[in-house]
Amino acid sequence: MKIIENPNPNEYSKHLQRPVFELFSIFEKIKPIMQKIKLEGDSAIIEFNKKFDNFESNSFEINKFEIEKIAQNCSLELKKAIQQAAENIQLFHSSQIPENKLVETMQGVRCWQKTVAIQNVGLYIPGGTAPLFSTVLMLAIPAKIAGCREIVICTPPDKNGLNPAIAYSAMLSGVEKVMQIGGAQAIAALAYGTETVPKVDKIFGPGNQYVTAAKQLAALDGVAIDLPAGPSEVLVYADETANPEFIAADLLSQAEHGADSQVILIVTSKKLAYLVSEKLEKQLDILPRKEIAKKALENSKIFVVNSDNKAINMINEYAPEHLILSIKNCNVVQEKILNAGSIFLGNYSPESAGDYASGTNHTLPTNGYAKAYSGVSLDSFCKKITVQEISKEGLKNIGKTIEIMAEAENLYAHKNAVSIRLKSI
Repeated sequence: MKIIENPNPNEYSKHLQRPVFELFSIFEKIKPIMQKIKLEGDSAIIEFNKKFDNFESNSFEINKFEIEKIAQNCSLELKKAIQQAAENIQLFHSSQIPENKLVETMQGVRCWQKTVAIQNVGLYIPGGTAPLFSTVLMLAIPAKIAGCREIVICTPPDKNGLNPAIAYSAMLSGVEKVMQIGGAQAIAALAYGTETVPKVDKIFGPGNQYVTAAKQLAALDGVAIDLPAGPSEVLVYADETANPEFIAADLLSQAEHGADSQVILIVTSKKLAYLVSEKLEKQLDILPRKEIAKKALENSKIFVVNSDNKAINMINEYAPEHLILSIKNCNVVQEKILNAGSIFLGNYSPESAGDYASGTNHTLPTNGYAKAYSGVSLDSFCKKITVQEISKEGLKNIGKTIEIMAEAENLYAHKNAVSIRLKSI
């Protein structure tokens, strides 16, 4: 990783650039795929499953009973780990259930919000060599708590069949329908619906650049998405109280996600930068995904700064998906963080905890979107509907205000809707 000492604040943006994400060229590649799914439905899915995933079957739906059968192949040890994670995710997201408060804005004018679940949701779960069964828990559990009527999972097909851990996580979360479809074609199937795949109202889940681009195209066609996301990333801010081995492990935990991932380290001394670099080399050598992590590290940097304020400004400029504060005054600094997907405090809060089992959600904004987007929460699966009830007395109290404002905007029918009622009182 390249080491940069005390960068000029005017050059933060330049130094913190992410790997190039060729979104528009990807759009052109996936538009024909999505259009074919839209027009031809199941037959196009079968064709693309064969073309992209060497999946020959004409059937790609797995029902509740098949899910339960496949789940039996999940090891007892892994089942227990998944159960513990599920309990923590359930507890944390249940705490987010909103209270509907009634407010009387004027005498006789009562207003409130009601929370309603999004009825049909689609969850994209990456598969392949790193099947993200943990994402099933992160998405399906809050969807169930919210009260979503139909939850459909799409995950890339595998010649060995559905991953048992994905099956067990789906069963534990109450999901009864899994579709073996991956990539942009899965997003298209959820967005437009086919003979087998139900059309959904909102699509959730991480994925590669093709999945991300497909979600954004689906959004243009009126299907809501959780958030735009790119490759995974972490930023670590560390001082002399940090453990260099821990830092190296945290950086590699994100670098192994993909060659286009990025990790950033901000430290308070050059000595610490070199210590971490040394630990990185040693830990990298024994990683099964060494080559992937090595490429990600080529996109990554270490910054040496001489104050918390400089580090805070760099963090807020970068807006990391994951932020680890391995510093003595982590609670003070975290109060000043405005842009981050999820924050991990102290030497014993690894990012991996949030990815799996602490209870917080790991579906987070990347690529700088943390400046404007939140990570997935219970709210992501809900809509807010406002309600108002006005009595005769309330209309008397507020009516003149409405009439004056409507007339000032030259909207006389609006004014009359009030005036005609006031005359009847």
